[in-house]
Amino acid sequence: MDIQAIKNRFGIIGNSPALNYALQVAVQVANTDLTVLINGESGVGKEVFSQIIHALSARKHNPFIAVNCGAIPEGTIDSELFGHEKGSFTGAVDNRKGYFETVNGGTIFLDEIGEMPLGTQARLLRVLETGEYIRVGSSKVQKTDVRVIAATNRDLLERTQQGKFREDLYYRLNTVPIRVPALRDRKEDIPLLFRKFSVDFSEKYKTPSIQLDDEARNALVNYPWRGNVRELKNIAEQISVLSTDKLVTGHDLKRFLPEHLEVNRLPMLAAPQPHTGGDFASERDILYKLFFDMKKDVTELKKMFFDILQNPSIAHNHDFHPADTHVLHSYPATATDIAPQAPTIGNTQPIIIQDNKIDHHEEVEETLSIADKEKELIVKALKKHKGKRKDAALDLGISERTLYRKLKEYNIAE
Repeated sequence: MDIQAIKNRFGIIGNSPALNYALQVAVQVANTDLTVLINGESGVGKEVFSQIIHALSARKHNPFIAVNCGAIPEGTIDSELFGHEKGSFTGAVDNRKGYFETVNGGTIFLDEIGEMPLGTQARLLRVLETGEYIRVGSSKVQKTDVRVIAATNRDLLERTQQGKFREDLYYRLNTVPIRVPALRDRKEDIPLLFRKFSVDFSEKYKTPSIQLDDEARNALVNYPWRGNVRELKNIAEQISVLSTDKLVTGHDLKRFLPEHLEVNRLPMLAAPQPHTGGDFASERDILYKLFFDMKKDVTELKKMFFDILQNPSIAHNHDFHPADTHVLHSYPATATDIAPQAPTIGNTQPIIIQDNKIDHHEEVEETLSIADKEKELIVKALKKHKGKRKDAALDLGISERTLYRKLKEYNIAE
């Protein structure tokens, strides 16, 4: 089929070589049963490509379903995809068919495939290899004939190196890769897309059609568009509704372009080294460094206080404020309680004489268990937000799904 006819049928605007090549690959692979992996940033229109492949395939009269793997909780995604038997888990009051059963003979589009849990990835690999699956809570093997189209906005090969995505599944999905270009890589299409969106919204909201002057058009073309076509469409809608002038200038356009995106042009922090510590590994690395630095500072501070208590004249050499020296002298073991020269025995620590008692000064070693600290932070966050997991996860900087898994792992009662 002609590429231009495909564009007209599915409402695709643009003539960039990268876009045309991606469409050409989609058309060529459509009439096969090969697995397709669509790569591209968020907002480039990956789902449209999956619809094109299904519509041009021999399965076009059979069901098509799009599943967002990142939006399904880890504890229920197996049931959603493969179904479950009655009583297989709490809340399973009846048998349920999964997507691979209801879409038999059709196409299933797995968006955000990189967010799929490792256990579910193993089940999916079996479906791709043999066409077989087992419902949750069942031992009966069932067959399905479903074409899988996957999409991701993440580097799956990098995630395989981090142990977060199965390498065998990656190569099985990547039979035919299609890369949808980012909007900033097809700048010649930006004015065409903006014009199409602005006309559509002018008709929708019964407002005059807007025009861009040369300065505004250049600003639009050179903007980074991190949200790609979706973000451009939102900006066009805002201008169509809020602009008071029919002709939009460059100054007017700046009011609608989010300034915070300019910060993204700064150099990025170096990525952490690959590891296989699980989804919470990066948070563990940060926490470990934080508590290690805290422990180091506290230990040094204790040593300094103890030296000053033994020899108050040291405080003057460190430029201490008199008020600070007074605080040090009011420490539980005051200067008058300490012998002028604390005796030592061999290489052991100094002996402090207080109230006619002999105590050995010891350093208290703080716990460095990352698991304990994680649990403590999670409990505090839940108490702070009165048990609301969504708010607690946002405060902790992790996903709600990760928090749910950690609650089970640490046996934390909500």
